[in-house]
Amino acid sequence: MNTTVATRPRARFIDALHGEWLKQRRSLADWMVLCGALFTPTIILVFRLYHHEDLPKLYARPVFWTQLWHSAWESAAIFFLPMGAVLATSLIVQIEYRNNAWKQLRTLPIGAATVYFSKLTIVLSMLAQFLVLFVIGIWLSAAIPALIIPGVELPAAPLAMFSRDLVAYFVGCLPIVALQYALSLHLRNFIVPLGIGFLLWVASLAALSSRWGALSPYTYTMLEYLQHEPARTLPTPIYNLQALAVGYALLFVAVGYALFATRRQKG
Repeated sequence: MNTTVATRPRARFIDALHGEWLKQRRSLADWMVLCGALFTPTIILVFRLYHHEDLPKLYARPVFWTQLWHSAWESAAIFFLPMGAVLATSLIVQIEYRNNAWKQLRTLPIGAATVYFSKLTIVLSMLAQFLVLFVIGIWLSAAIPALIIPGVELPAAPLAMFSRDLVAYFVGCLPIVALQYALSLHLRNFIVPLGIGFLLWVASLAALSSRWGALSPYTYTMLEYLQHEPARTLPTPIYNLQALAVGYALLFVAVGYALFATRRQKG
């Protein structure tokens, strides 16, 4: 009996998660993740195939992977990751508002926590998909020329660097997702949280030149990239970036859930 009672909330969360996944599959979210993740690797691949005569010398460099990895992440860290997190989070929440489905959702025998965290899990899974697809795309942008162009040998991929940066960029996106999620649930209009996210991103770009720029929750993917920039002129952050990102994310999730759970009308 106790086992049945204990597993019931878990089963409800899994059912809710499955339902949210089905809703997300019917939206443009998957295409947005796929196109955003493969955009930069595709550009790199096309450019290298066009300049194929330079590839044997390029692939023979000891810093081949470091240079490719760093150049590929520039657009993702500065633009695609933060703005993609803003757009994807707003899009997932808007599914309920667009279909006027909050009333139906509230009639289901599930609690506010189940609804809140199942939707948040879907958004985080989309972020993870973007990052994994992006890394695969970077590897393919190097592997495909090596397969089809004679004299080009692909160096071994530095998996440790891939894994380290993958985790770092995922953590750097957490406060963006958490804040945008709280805003999107609280504000019915799709454009308002989207506009707030865009303005905060622009403000974070301006704040990068300050040592206090790390206090902005939208700067962590940018600062993570710039930490590995050889010619960087920005001051070193005075705080641990990942610790701040996790702290902000937990704060925004807690505040967002409190606002959601105590709101009389969810839609």
